[in-house]
Amino acid sequence: MRVHTGSFAAELKWNHVGSRFTGSLSHAQSFLDSEVLRLSSPYVPFRTGMLEKSGILGTQIGSGEVRWTAPYAAAQYYNTADTRRYDPMRGGHWFERMKIDHGDGIIRGAKKLGGRNG
Repeated sequence: MRVHTGSFAAELKWNHVGSRFTGSLSHAQSFLDSEVLRLSSPYVPFRTGMLEKSGILGTQIGSGEVRWTAPYAAAQYYNTADTRRYDPMRGGHWFERMKIDHGDGIIRGAKKLGGRNG
């Protein structure tokens, strides 16, 4: 799975596995992509909603690549304060901050769907 915001990219690679796991891993990957978008939403800076929407439009669920494609996504990610007095959850580094708060739950859910208890 890849997460992109302009020049920033984070990647999670699955180990190479046999075809018998492909279906459950595909389902787990779709879950992972969807959860990253859903749970990142409250952290994404919001003025018009286009930055948040660019994540939805720039991501093909199940591809393993979550992309915020707005031209200003990288600037918002790297050059915006992580919190704001008027909206403390929204700000820069939204993926990293979401991961801290929700990463363990996302991994547990993906493991269940992928056929591993966790």
